[in-house]
Parts: sequence; structure tokens; C-alpha cells
Amino acid sequence: MNILLINHYAGSVHHGMEYRPYYLAREWVRAGHRVHIVAASHAHLRRQAPAIAGHDRLDEDIDGIHYTWLRTPAYAGNGAGRVRNMLAFVARLWREGPRLARDFAPQSVIASSTYPLDIWPAHRIARLARARLLHEVHDLWPLSPMELGGHSRHHPFIMLLQAAENHACRHADAIVSILPRVREHLEARGMAPHKLHLIPNGVDPDEWPDTASRGQCADTPARGAQALPPALAAMLSGLRAEGRTIVGYAGSHGLANALDTLLDAAHLLRQRPIAFVLVGAGPEKESLRRQAHALGLDHVHFVDPVPKRAIPALLARFDVAFLGWRRQPLYRFGIAPNKLLDYMMAACPVLHAVEAGNDPVAETGCGVSVAPDDPSALAKGLARLLALDPRTRQALGERGRRHVLDHLSYPVLARRFLTVLAPETHHA
Repeated sequence: MNILLINHYAGSVHHGMEYRPYYLAREWVRAGHRVHIVAASHAHLRRQAPAIAGHDRLDEDIDGIHYTWLRTPAYAGNGAGRVRNMLAFVARLWREGPRLARDFAPQSVIASSTYPLDIWPAHRIARLARARLLHEVHDLWPLSPMELGGHSRHHPFIMLLQAAENHACRHADAIVSILPRVREHLEARGMAPHKLHLIPNGVDPDEWPDTASRGQCADTPARGAQALPPALAAMLSGLRAEGRTIVGYAGSHGLANALDTLLDAAHLLRQRPIAFVLVGAGPEKESLRRQAHALGLDHVHFVDPVPKRAIPALLARFDVAFLGWRRQPLYRFGIAPNKLLDYMMAACPVLHAVEAGNDPVAETGCGVSVAPDDPSALAKGLARLLALDPRTRQALGERGRRHVLDHLSYPVLARRFLTVLAPETHHA
């Protein structure tokens, strides 16, 4: 089957986030399908931009996947520059549509760019190629910019986004959602009930060791895995030698990540032999440093980001991993954090501060969940985890790892996706 996957923000292991299109496509290629990904040349999520230079487009093969990068203007933040970038990509895609339909001859076309504007050129390509059209939901737009950004439903760009979402719900042959609680919302916008399929985010098991031993390096290195930077490895070993339990976080340091609540909980637990290790970067990192200094939290350690391939080695050193959220009504549609899957694959028990339409930690029994934005509840939840004997905590972590391997690895998810792409030849 020829699969055309349109995702403005698609990356690869070479470019950085977002990874989902790459991992799914790689599995489809391994299964004997041809995959063509079309993405924008500039996206804020990527670590490395494609080398498009002065060209309008760049074609290249990455691990058997054919990529077409379409030139789009650079931007920063979520203002007018990002909107121009979106519109430029959609316009370029519209112009490239007939060529893609003719030269690649897709049998399935997937519109998957977070925002739904790509549904119109994707629908055009699908019609020209007589292909099946799928719409993939990552976040709910325009609801996300309305509820998170305070934009009016009457703003022209919001109205355009709403028209696109409605078009996707009415005209796509199938809709795949990463979020688990979207059915009522999408049906209200014209989706027929039978069209919805839930396929969450996943992990590549090849990037993880066969076993993950809490508090030390993994026993069996994964293919392509990296060791921790020597200074970080020495710091973590030193904390362990002091008899401290390591509570870790690895990811972005932004408002949405609720790390200020974790620092307040650390203050409540300052007499306990705990070390809090926050690894990553983001707009709130300096503010969090100042908060930790003001509270006298000398047991909180801020660390620079580590390469993606060093994440398994990092998480193997954590005794407990933290994931926090703000109390946000938009989460009623569910959450699907990649960071949590990393924690679970590392067999790390999770401290989860959340209020959402789903709670993967509670559902899989791989840790303790507490209310968000509540330092006291967070401190009590952590105390509950630390009161467990190490063998019991390890069992929590192994429960999460087993769930991911059985249900959320990309080989498993890619096969599920194929049943949606070609239902007449696959049976769930």
C-alpha cells in the first residue's frame, strides 16, 4: 500500500520531535508498504531543521521513508508568525497536491498536522488519487487556542479552524484520535460514530534495554543507547551514596508542567532524605531556580537536557518519576503524554498530579495519582510511594513497562493503524 502522511511538524530520530509519524512510518515500511511523509521545513518542535537551503522543497529518504520538506517561514512563539507558517504550509501543500496524487499514487492519505487546516489539501489529493482519507487528531483545534489562549470563537482564524474541523469530521473516511475522550465532541461536529478509532502515542522498544534496574545503569544496553554525561552520572551516584532517594523529572520546564508545585512539595519534605533532580530546559527554568533558591531547597538539582538516546540511562537512576499537570478543563478530553511512556518503559514508579478524562497511571497501577496544583497532596502521595518497600515499588514500575510493551509499542500501534488504513484487508 502507498501511504501519504501529511504532518506539518513531522520529524525523525535525526531531527527531533515530533516522532510519532516517523515511528509509525518506519513500521509500515518494515511491513512492506511505501510511505511518503510531507512536512514543513520549519517547526518549533524540531531540534534540527532539514537542510533545505535556498530551495522551495527538499526530497530525501530517511530509513526507508520518503520525506518531502516544503519551505515555510521561520517563527517563534504562538503569535502571527506561527499562523503565517501554517498557512504557508497548507498553501504549498495545495499546490503540490496534484503532483503528489499523480507521482506517488497514494491509496491512503492521512491529514495529521495538529491543527486541521491540512484536511482540505489532503481531501483534494485523496479525491485525485481515489484514495482513502483519514484525519488524525492530536489536539482539539480550534478548542485548544480558545480555551488555552482565550481566543474568541468569532475570531476569523478560529472560524477557519472550526470550518476545517467540521470538514474533517464530515468527509474523512476514518478519524484516528490520540486523545481517548473525544467521541462526543467530534460527533457534535458531524462525525459518524463508526469512523472513530483510538490509537494513542507509543514507544520504540528497540531504544530501551531489556531490563531496567532501579537506581543503577540498565543491565542490557539498547541498540544505539547513550551513556549519561560523566558529570551527571557522578552527581547521581553521589546522591545515591548519601542515601538519598532520587525523585526525577525529565522534560520541558514550562508552566503546563507544574514543576513549581513539585518544588513546593519538596519544601514540605525537606527533612526527608530525598533528592529532586529536574532534567531539561524551558521558559520557566530560571524562575524555578529562583523559587528553589528562595525556599532554600539545596536538595533540588537542575540539570541540562540529555540526548534522547540517553533517556533510558537517566530514568534507570530515578527511584520515582514525576509528571504534573495544571487543572485545566481542556484535559477532560484525555491526555496522552509521551513522557509518561518513557517513565513506564523504564519501569519507574510514577508520581502523577492530574485531573483529566483519563489517568494512565491509575488505570495501569504503575504509581500514585494525586490532585493537581496541590503541594500538600503531592507531598503525601510521594510519601506513600516512599513508604513502600523497594520490591513493591519495583513491581509498580514493572506493571507499567509490561502494559507499554503489550499495548503501546509502535509495532503494535502500527498494525492497529493499518486496520484503519485498509479495513478490507485487515481485521481487528
